[in-house]
Amino acid sequence: MNSFTYDYPVRNYFGEGAMDQALDAELARMGETVMLAYGGGSVKRTGVYDRVVEKLTGAGKRVVDFGGIMSNPTYEKCQEGAALAREEQVDFILAVGGGSVFDCCKVVSAQAMLDEDIEGYEHVQGKVPSSFIPMGCIVTLSGTGAEQNNGAVITNEETHVKGAFVGALPTWAALDPALTLTVPHAQFMSGAFDTLSHCMESYFGSPRGRNVTDDINLAIQKNVIRNMRVVAEDDQSLEARSELVYDSAMAENGVLKIGKATDFQAHMIQHQYGAYTHTNHGMGLAVIHPALYRHLAPEAPEQFARWASEVWGVDAAGKGDLAVALEGIDRLQAFIGEMGLPTSFAEMGSDASDETLRKVADTCVLTGGCAKKLKRDEVFQILIECR
Repeated sequence: MNSFTYDYPVRNYFGEGAMDQALDAELARMGETVMLAYGGGSVKRTGVYDRVVEKLTGAGKRVVDFGGIMSNPTYEKCQEGAALAREEQVDFILAVGGGSVFDCCKVVSAQAMLDEDIEGYEHVQGKVPSSFIPMGCIVTLSGTGAEQNNGAVITNEETHVKGAFVGALPTWAALDPALTLTVPHAQFMSGAFDTLSHCMESYFGSPRGRNVTDDINLAIQKNVIRNMRVVAEDDQSLEARSELVYDSAMAENGVLKIGKATDFQAHMIQHQYGAYTHTNHGMGLAVIHPALYRHLAPEAPEQFARWASEVWGVDAAGKGDLAVALEGIDRLQAFIGEMGLPTSFAEMGSDASDETLRKVADTCVLTGGCAKKLKRDEVFQILIECR
C-alpha cells in the first residue's frame, strides 16, 4: 500500500428513522435561516418535504426553498442557488435527495462565499475554496455516496463539459433506507450500480498486489451484487436496501481508496457522454464498464483474474489469468442485464452517432491509466463497442 493520511469528519446517522434522529440532534447547530434544497416532485409527493419543513419550522427556523435541482446538475443552477443563499443570508443548507442535489449544494455552499466565479477560481487559477455555508444531507437515493465527500460533478451546458468541483464537505448525513422507497425502482438500481462502479474503479488502481484496502473492497462488491439481486426480486426489502445504502457510503468515504491510486476512467467517459446526452449516470456506467474492461484486462490480467474469481466466482482451474479475467467481465455484463440495466446505448435510447461519440472521446478526461493509459482513438473505439 502507498503511504496515506486519513481523516473522516462526516457524522453519519444510519438506519430506519435516521432522518428524524439527525434533525433532532442537529437542529440547534443549523442557525436561523435554512435553505431546503431538493430535486423534482418526489420529495413533495411522498411527504418527505412536509416532514422536514415541519421539523424546521417547529424549531423556529426560517426556510428558504431551493427546488428543481435536475439530474446532472448544471452550473447555471448552482449559480442560481448561490445567489439565493447570499440574498437570503442562509446559515445552513439542508440537501434532501441523492447525488445530484448534494453535488449542486456543495458548489452553492462554496460559490455563495466567493466574490468571484468558482469555475475560474478552481479550473483556471487552480485554487480551492476554504469558506463554505455548512450543509447536511438527507439521503433518499443512495448510490453516489456524494454525502460522504466534498467532490461535485457539474455540467456546464455552454461548454459541454461535465467536470469536477471542490465544494463543501457535509457536516452530517442521514442514511435512512426507508426513504429510498420513495424513488422509482429503476432509479434505485441505477444508483446501486454506481456504487459497484465506485468500488471497481477504486480496486482497479495501483498498487495491484494484495492489500487490506482491496480485501475490503472486494467484500463490498460481493455485498452490493448480493443485495441488488435481493432488491431485484423483492423491491420492498429494507434489509437489502439498508446494506446498499451503507455500501454506497463505504464506496465514497475514502476507505476503499486508502493507500491506493484509483482510476476512474469509466466515470470520466460517462461524465462527458452525459454532458452531450443528459443520460442517466448509473445506466451509462453499466454500458461502458464491460467494454472498457475488455480493453484494460490484457494490461493487468492478474488483478482482473482475482476480481473475477473472488467477486464473480469464476473457476480459475486450468485457465490463464486473462481467460479468467474475460469470463469475469462477461459475468459483469450478464449481471447488468439481469438487473434490468442497459447493456448498450441502443437500450438506453441515447445518441450514439459517430459525431457525438467522437466529441466524447476527444473531450473526456484521460486518467493516469493504472492498468493502461488510453488514447483518444481507443476511447472512441470503446464507445463504438457500447452501441
